[in-house]
Amino acid sequence: MPPTFDDLLIRARSLAPDGRRAVLGIAGSPGAGKTTLAERLVRALNADGEPWVAHVPMDGFHLADVELERLGLRDRKGAPQTFDAFGYAALLRRLRVQGDDEVVYAPGFERVLEQPIAGAIAVSPSARLVVTEGNYLLLGTGAWGRVRAEVDEVWFCEIDEEERLRRLVARHVAFGKSYEEAVAWVRRSDQRNAELVAASRGRADLVVCEDAL
Repeated sequence: MPPTFDDLLIRARSLAPDGRRAVLGIAGSPGAGKTTLAERLVRALNADGEPWVAHVPMDGFHLADVELERLGLRDRKGAPQTFDAFGYAALLRRLRVQGDDEVVYAPGFERVLEQPIAGAIAVSPSARLVVTEGNYLLLGTGAWGRVRAEVDEVWFCEIDEEERLRRLVARHVAFGKSYEEAVAWVRRSDQRNAELVAASRGRADLVVCEDAL
């Protein structure tokens, strides 16, 4: 039987039983509901009292458009090679080993500008669980293998494919693309990335279906 949201809360709480900081990863194809699940988990877990869970998305490690232009990768934005995966792995490692007396700052991602923003997310010393989410946590090749090594568990979000594509097109439209531009981008770029992500599903510790999102 697929896990319910309550099952996920119990499992997430169990990752940091002794007070050490743990990292929970949520992977999945573009539009699969990773951010929705991460935000819902963080809200529910922090509702217990003093906030002890932080949310640090992978999207802050997008390369800036100016660098993508230099590399000739602007039309592949969102593909694995358009992220600073080594930097992401280094941040996750720092989060895992950081002492209890320092705030760790992580980059965020501004959806309207479609650009990373340095120092946008503060992870307080009281955070015992960090929830991170992104497409490529399970790739296991190159720098992405370092990312997986810094995450205690990775869950894989999976929803109906037609619904995933509908959500993805709607997201692009919401952030400024025309419907035709959004469909073209999904077909040209996002879908190639989705196929790569789907192939990593078998490496997940848990598959989370749409009913639990």
